[in-house]
Amino acid sequence: MRSLWLGLALSCLLSAPLQVIAAGPNLICYYDSRGFLRQGLAQFSLTDLKLALQFCTHVIYGYAGIHPDTYEMQSLNQPLDYERRHFAQVTDLKETYPYVKFLLSVGGDRDLEQEEKYVKLLEAGVQSQRRFIESARDVVRRFNFDGLDLAFQLPRNKPRKVHSGTGAAWKSFKKLFTGDFIVDPNADTHKSQMTELIKELSSAFKANDLLLSLTVLPNVNSSWYFDAPAIAPKVDFVNLGTFDFVTPARNPEEADYSSPLYEVFGENRLPHYNVNFQMEHWLLQRFPANKLNIGVASYGRAWKLTLDSDSVAQPVVSSTNGPAPAGLQTKTEGLFNWAEICQLLPNPNNMNAKGAAEPIKRVADPTKRYGSFAFRVADSDGAHGLWISYDDPDTAGSKAQYVRAKNLGGLALFDLTLDDFRGQCTGDRFPMLRAIKFRLL
Repeated sequence: MRSLWLGLALSCLLSAPLQVIAAGPNLICYYDSRGFLRQGLAQFSLTDLKLALQFCTHVIYGYAGIHPDTYEMQSLNQPLDYERRHFAQVTDLKETYPYVKFLLSVGGDRDLEQEEKYVKLLEAGVQSQRRFIESARDVVRRFNFDGLDLAFQLPRNKPRKVHSGTGAAWKSFKKLFTGDFIVDPNADTHKSQMTELIKELSSAFKANDLLLSLTVLPNVNSSWYFDAPAIAPKVDFVNLGTFDFVTPARNPEEADYSSPLYEVFGENRLPHYNVNFQMEHWLLQRFPANKLNIGVASYGRAWKLTLDSDSVAQPVVSSTNGPAPAGLQTKTEGLFNWAEICQLLPNPNNMNAKGAAEPIKRVADPTKRYGSFAFRVADSDGAHGLWISYDDPDTAGSKAQYVRAKNLGGLALFDLTLDDFRGQCTGDRFPMLRAIKFRLL
């Protein structure tokens, strides 16, 4: 019955006037243009994007970068963005979907040439920052974007073991704010410089009737770089990368929930590794709730289990061996898109499969506080062990309900190209996106 009502609601949604669809909280849809270049079932087309636009209020095109010497904003893939006109092809969709705002994002962990240049930009002085501001404004206007999203690649919290003895997590958390784990000794100066840069950007962009948003990437300490009360009037909204708190790259020997909604108690976990803590931090800094969007990942983080891995049915899971092998579609170690995860769950096609195709066992979260995970124990040779933490349509919908209950601005999906946009699993295209939109209504 619940599925019937969901189907009816989504049918009404698809047939409703466009203005009605756009009403309500924000649904920020990240579009990583690398998906357009993938091959096979993972290739994301403009036709796929058009379908998604029925649900999105904003699309954030990822990603542009900055030149390490001049600090001017530049395309990270000129053959795609300029020569094949992908920038223009995407923003041309505004004619069909006038209620959707299109922003261009800079950084986003995709700008790999001299990544420290984002901090150097803050230190570079007024003239260099002016070159960045003017070049960003010119690119945004030239290709008819509605604004700019700052997803600066700033120094991250150092990865630490989650499970390390009695009281160790709390001691580590305290050290984080007393200097022992400081990764940027000039953070106070950089915070002031960031504030001034945002103010100057805001002035230049508002004068041209353009939007300015901020994306806080996962594991970037907001306290170090963002003066929330000062930048609140200057940005249209902030998207929090509230996922990847624990990953197989940062935490190769222990697996845990990668994006819990609330604090997971026990096992000496760090208390800030959850959505609620990150969101409350901004609210306590007097940042307007209606400008705050929490992030949900459309992918899962996957660890390789070993014969020594214990407690696989309940995290924290010890003695893991780093990232799991790459999936056939995403081809990225330790990361599976939603379609890859869903097709590994028990179904008629894999009920007798063995080895890497053997189904994984899902462990649901009836509390709706932590998220789902699934696993496959290693075989007698120590091979094919797998442990995945992920959000699915149900848990993503729960986070959308959280947004409504807290009167937040909305939810940001990272990203469209990793949702099951082909409907490979159940036949429903964009199941994550649809579940979020339905719960936001």
